[in-house]
Amino acid sequence: MRPVLIVHYHEIWLKGCNRQFFVHKLKQAIRQALGGLDLDQPHFEDHRLVIICNTECAREEALARLAKVPGISSIGVGVEAEAAMPQIVETGARLMADIPLNTFRVRCRRSRKNLPFRSRDVERALGQRINDDAAAAGRAIRVDLTRADATCFVEITPYHALVYARKVPGVGGLPSSTAGKLGCLLSGGFDSAVAAYKIMKRGVRLVFIHFHGAAHQPGEDSPPVARRLVEVLAPYQNGARLYLVPFSGVQRAIVAGAPDAFRILLYRRFMLRIAQRLAYKEHARGLVTGDSIGQVASQTLQNMQAVGAVATLPLYRPLVGDDKQEILAIARRIGTYEISSEPFTDCCPLYMPKSPEIFAKIGQLDEAESRLDVDALVAQALADSMRETYVYHEGRVALKDATSAAARIRTGVPIAG
Repeated sequence: MRPVLIVHYHEIWLKGCNRQFFVHKLKQAIRQALGGLDLDQPHFEDHRLVIICNTECAREEALARLAKVPGISSIGVGVEAEAAMPQIVETGARLMADIPLNTFRVRCRRSRKNLPFRSRDVERALGQRINDDAAAAGRAIRVDLTRADATCFVEITPYHALVYARKVPGVGGLPSSTAGKLGCLLSGGFDSAVAAYKIMKRGVRLVFIHFHGAAHQPGEDSPPVARRLVEVLAPYQNGARLYLVPFSGVQRAIVAGAPDAFRILLYRRFMLRIAQRLAYKEHARGLVTGDSIGQVASQTLQNMQAVGAVATLPLYRPLVGDDKQEILAIARRIGTYEISSEPFTDCCPLYMPKSPEIFAKIGQLDEAESRLDVDALVAQALADSMRETYVYHEGRVALKDATSAAARIRTGVPIAG
């Protein structure tokens, strides 16, 4: 009995004539994620992807990697067996023997119809064996078909039987690179990383853009935090690109030439202008932000409208209706919470006014910006930016290259669209 993983997808089933496109992308992402492991080539068997592993260690590592592949609904962790009643019953009984439970059930599906038994026969025979083995061991258990403590799943394909009692939820959503590309403003805090995760689940590939200023204290630079977040998020899309944009010059100009109450909103306007220039360069179709209605002064409906008025690309705000506890729960689950909890200097609160405007109008911000050389400030920030490319290979994220905008100019590569 070799260890096996049974990968199921759900939302892809809603697709029509283009379903094979999504299936192909999912299979491609899975193969890339599982590179370097001791297992057979993943293959489809009747609308499920079967991964036969040669060792238990390979199976557990494969399971950990598959947990970051969008498009997967669930993963069965089990073993393969011959598609014969005695072998199926013996295999299922072994899997259930060591599971602590008071109630159980058996679920069988078969796509191979030329067998001398039906799914119901498997469920009855295996259920009776599990019950008999428990009684022999002095354990009192019973069948519960609706709320069982444990379920033994049997899936019979044209090739073999797949038996498992452990079922791990997947990311869900759609495979990476099936919905296009967006730019994502990644601050280093909780919200933007969670926003990135929620968007990547929908098959979107993200280009990350991080704005940074001078650190308040030694060791509180924000780029290292952004890099670590990208390392956590990159497996969801098999690699990533990160732009690091120095923002201190823009902030100093705003502090010197604009009303105090509008500082934060003007920061955000400039971030959108710079980010969309980079998005155009990357052929992205919009920008993602971590805004949540009313969470901070700059995220009132009026302020989000006034800030977003400068964008010529669509703005996507996947957290707009989430509260902080919901956001933090996802951050803990995906592994970004501890990183975002570390002290770092977020450039947005820098030079925070005593009384920030919470109901700004578009015209007010336009008037405040009329005193600034907007084009020159944007161009300088772009010219000082750094681009880093990360690859995901054999379960590891690694920096492939880092290039400054100045170097790209010297080599004739444009920095903005």
